[in-house]
Amino acid sequence: MSKYFYHIITLGCQMNKNDSERMATILKGMNMEVTALIEQADVIMINTCSVRQAAEDRVSGLTRNFKKLKKQNPNLIIGITGCLPGRDAKGILRDRLHDVDLYFPTHEMIYLPQRLSELNPDLRPMEDLAKDYLALRPTIDKAVQSFVTIQTGCNQFCTYCVVPYARGRELNRPVADILAEIQDLVSQGCLEVTLLGQIVNHYIAPDPDAFSSENPYIKNDFAKLLWEMNQIEGLDRVHYTAPHPSYMDDEVIDALTLPKQLNFLHLPVQSGNTEILARMNRKHDREFFLAIIEKIRKKKPNIAIGTDIIVGFCGETEAQFEETFDLYKQCDFDISYNAQYSTRSGTIADDKFEDDVSKEEKKRRWWVMQDYMGERTEEKNQYYVGKVVSVLVDTCKDGRCGGNSREMKRVDFKGDKSLLGTVVSVKIYKAGAWMLWGEAV
Repeated sequence: MSKYFYHIITLGCQMNKNDSERMATILKGMNMEVTALIEQADVIMINTCSVRQAAEDRVSGLTRNFKKLKKQNPNLIIGITGCLPGRDAKGILRDRLHDVDLYFPTHEMIYLPQRLSELNPDLRPMEDLAKDYLALRPTIDKAVQSFVTIQTGCNQFCTYCVVPYARGRELNRPVADILAEIQDLVSQGCLEVTLLGQIVNHYIAPDPDAFSSENPYIKNDFAKLLWEMNQIEGLDRVHYTAPHPSYMDDEVIDALTLPKQLNFLHLPVQSGNTEILARMNRKHDREFFLAIIEKIRKKKPNIAIGTDIIVGFCGETEAQFEETFDLYKQCDFDISYNAQYSTRSGTIADDKFEDDVSKEEKKRRWWVMQDYMGERTEEKNQYYVGKVVSVLVDTCKDGRCGGNSREMKRVDFKGDKSLLGTVVSVKIYKAGAWMLWGEAV
């Protein structure tokens, strides 16, 4: 019997990575084997991102490169899934992608075995496939750290964002399924689980009876889920991304103090100006965000906080940008993923507003944020010098090990490969902007 091989290319966010892990489960269930050599593959799947134009352009470049592979192997199947097909309801983007055999949004992943078998009858269909792709157990390569999707889609419709069009409306997984998946991961040696959702802290359980009667939280299902995870023996770290400021209520903030929760929160703000926030349809204003940060720091004073900021959004004046810069300083973030606004077809902003801030000005504002962030983060990181941090080791090469602390600070120290996948206490002797150096204690 001939062997068939698959190769998955994942572009974009952690949720796409988790979706690719589910896709790997399907392909393995069809008796296919993974290959790192793209030339050996019989099926190439590209899991796409559509957040920025550059991500979509990369897909076009990849498919052009695969023409040669098609000539070498006429039976090669090339498939595209993810956010790009999800938002391409009229097939406009599809028409530009030649030599592509399959083109479908993420939620249609459950039909992949049937479609592959139709293209190549020698590929056997997978039996007993779940009706909901989120019910598929991901194939995990790195068992010590895992992502678990609890929600897909979004109901927020931020004006710059393609996600509601690419992934559809918000859909939440059952509590029982989530906890069963996490228990299974922990039984395989997983120490850290990161929960994924477009608005992860807006999780609403479709099976609230699955929460235990001892759960101390009353109103917020996401806080309840975090508490349940903290009861799982063997799980060392709990993290999540990305929450929305509007849903950081008192219970979710209190859950930051649960013992297994990382001492880090990534809370996107996007802008520090109330008028721009309204234009973005963020559903909160500047003062609300500042009040939330104050509440969080009062509850957990030493927590590290990160954010997302877009500079040069439609109509953003210099004064409005300065308000964003000022908010960054007031919140004293540890890190920010700063982006220069680029319009996305199909979004409300593309339809209603003019992208009127020049590329040069966007770049200048971006560098203002970047330069300050590097300086301030290096200053803040001096706090850790002389202190002992807990590091989950994920790399080891040439006698040096690396991993993240509970504050999501990158730590480097002397060690060997026996430490991979373990939690090590490290005393910090030097701190830079993006690295802490220490010695295992």
